[in-house]
Amino acid sequence: MNILSSLFTESADGQLGILMSMLSGIAAALAVALAMTVYFRLSYRTWRDVVRHGLATLAAVALFAFAAYDMRHAALAYLGLNPSKPAVEFEIRMPRETLTAVTDTQIELHTDRNQTLALVEGVRDLADGRALLRGAVALNHRTTDRVLVVNLPGKGTFEFRLRLPAEPHRSEQFGPWHLADRIASPVTGAVAPQDAFTIRYRVL
Repeated sequence: MNILSSLFTESADGQLGILMSMLSGIAAALAVALAMTVYFRLSYRTWRDVVRHGLATLAAVALFAFAAYDMRHAALAYLGLNPSKPAVEFEIRMPRETLTAVTDTQIELHTDRNQTLALVEGVRDLADGRALLRGAVALNHRTTDRVLVVNLPGKGTFEFRLRLPAEPHRSEQFGPWHLADRIASPVTGAVAPQDAFTIRYRVL
């Protein structure tokens, strides 16, 4: 299964969302027009009429503003410019012998607010003797505290800090390679980052 289709809804859902937003926008515009017409055509107005119709007009304007915002958000989400839940696609390089059983590999995104299980897309061998592990994980919360934790049974735990703002922008290209921020081996304990373990990523 393609990684993008696993994380986002299909275009039919996006079209339905835009259609519903358009209908609500039209209804809001009609409400504003009706309220303004009734108000300005009343020949007899008391202070109670002014207050009552003023509140009705404010409510109609607020409804119209909300509908306009909802239409913009739905349109941008459909175009992929501002998805409601962005995700990070990552590539991790490590020694081939370290990645012996990809089916047992567990990758999680740890933040100060939650933990999210990542999707592992697959592994391919590189010419330099290392392997490339590919996957993606959703960004469910606004925070700058994001650490990708790769747990390889019997090999250790590898932590990569994602250097992203709280609201990251979509990127077409992968960023530069970064070293692992922490490597914990079941034999030697915590060790310094090594050039053999690197990560790069982009925001979907």
